[in-house]
Amino acid sequence: MIKMIHGILLIVYIIVSVALAIVVLMQEGKQAGLTGAISGAAETYWGKNKGRSMEGGLILATRILATVFIVLSLLLNLSIFS
Repeated sequence: MIKMIHGILLIVYIIVSVALAIVVLMQEGKQAGLTGAISGAAETYWGKNKGRSMEGGLILATRILATVFIVLSLLLNLSIFS
């Protein structure tokens, strides 16, 4: 039973790892955002509604996937699976 749970967690861990890498690679670089913030372009319509845009969704997905990744890493490292 423990081996089956370990196998399922390992498969989910691999899927989360790949998804996290894809989501991080899909995000835009912050270099353009830094120059825009310095010149005051961050206060545009898109800057105010960033949370509802695709970029905001990717940031949220990154946070969720990173949290799941860390939790799964800790679970897979427990001594009950040894």
